[in-house]
Amino acid sequence: MSIPASVPVADEQLTSAPLVPWQLVVWDDPVNLMSYVARIFRTYFGYPEEKATLLMLAVHNEGHAVIATGPRETMEMHAQAMHGFGLWATVRKAPQ
Repeated sequence: MSIPASVPVADEQLTSAPLVPWQLVVWDDPVNLMSYVARIFRTYFGYPEEKATLLMLAVHNEGHAVIATGPRETMEMHAQAMHGFGLWATVRKAPQ
């Protein structure tokens, strides 16, 4: 008596999730100082002072700014880190 070998099903197709970029959005809040927000962008993301300041000003003047773009899991990790710093951050799909 022989054991039948498993035969892969030809119809079965494995597909991976599409690589859709996601965005980390930091929102303006009435609590954190502008200098603190810029410092977080410099220290956590490693952005140069000029870029961190421009992003902080976008958060302050426009109400929010896209701080980073990348895979969903990475953006969610960054959002949790921003929450740890007391910033209001969310993750959303990047516009196509």
